[in-house]
Amino acid sequence: MHDIADLERRGVVGVFLASEAFAEAARVQGAALGFPAPCVLVPHPVQDRTDAELRAVAEQAYPAVLATLTTRG
Repeated sequence: MHDIADLERRGVVGVFLASEAFAEAARVQGAALGFPAPCVLVPHPVQDRTDAELRAVAEQAYPAVLATLTTRG
């Protein structure tokens, strides 16, 4: 989140992905950084997934990521 917050302050539009289990933590950390971070949530857990499963999660999240990036004003 620190990287996305830094990029946003530099004028680079970004979005970060977080596991659904960490949605509240992401919101709190974003607020602490003074950055109401745009976030796309993905199913938890992430670390134990196969490459094929991660690819499916990424494909499922892609429309939300694209929408978040292109609808921010």
